[in-house]
Amino acid sequence: MSLPSLKAAHSIPPHTLTRLAQQWLAEDTPNFDPAGVCVGSQEVEARLLCKTPNSILAGSPFFTAVFTEVGCTVDWIHQEGAEIGPNTITLIAVVRGPARCLLLGERPALNCLARASGIATRCSQLQALATVGGWHGEVAGTRKTTPGFRLVEKYAMLIGNVSMHRQDLSGMVMLKDNHVWASGSITQAVKAARSVCGFSSKIEVECCSAEEGREAAKAGADIVMLDNFKPQELHVAALALKTEFPTLLIEASGGVTPENLAMYFSSHVDIISLGCITQGCPVVDFSLKVQKPVAH
Repeated sequence: MSLPSLKAAHSIPPHTLTRLAQQWLAEDTPNFDPAGVCVGSQEVEARLLCKTPNSILAGSPFFTAVFTEVGCTVDWIHQEGAEIGPNTITLIAVVRGPARCLLLGERPALNCLARASGIATRCSQLQALATVGGWHGEVAGTRKTTPGFRLVEKYAMLIGNVSMHRQDLSGMVMLKDNHVWASGSITQAVKAARSVCGFSSKIEVECCSAEEGREAAKAGADIVMLDNFKPQELHVAALALKTEFPTLLIEASGGVTPENLAMYFSSHVDIISLGCITQGCPVVDFSLKVQKPVAH
């Protein structure tokens, strides 16, 4: 589903990169930088090293944007989406610029790269499981993202070759159990949502049984999420719904982990979403090492 890595980076508007980089830098250095006095503005070179073998590189647009804001340049040796090899330490890029400025950008830039690469790596692993299992549906993320950091995390899903799912509440409509309980019924909730979103947005309904899924489909839902179903129960319910509503999309969610993902694969299941893509996902270990001047 995802875009090739080079094209994915083109989906981020330049002004968005600039805005985010400025926000991250302002958060990390809200006023003085006393340590900057120690190093001054002499030109230095630093090497970006990856210390987590077999990872996927993601987040380079954000890394570059941070250093651009502080007047530094980045020369990438490995490109976005690259698979980092098995070596214990791999040289990824070289950063050049005034010492104090380079060190201002170091931590915000590394944080973006570490988080994005960790998510992309997990996504790539999940997609590999789907490929091996012969499943042709979409592995998808969720809105369980870090506040203020969603764009980076959703972008990392693209690099990892899985679906981002919806971006926010303004996108695709998802009616969860609380929406249904507050409105009175699935039918009423779908009707009310459709009156606002019209033809341009899909409506998804979270369902706890095949009966609820059937009501949602009859009410005009485009997608039914079968939530917290055990794998065997999921397959039975998905088959029943697909038989009656062939164009209905079926999503499985709740309780899905990298360890049990394959148990949810079915020709009747179109989407499997996992909160663990962003929650509790390990980061990739990067470091930035300034090179000592060579004595002549």
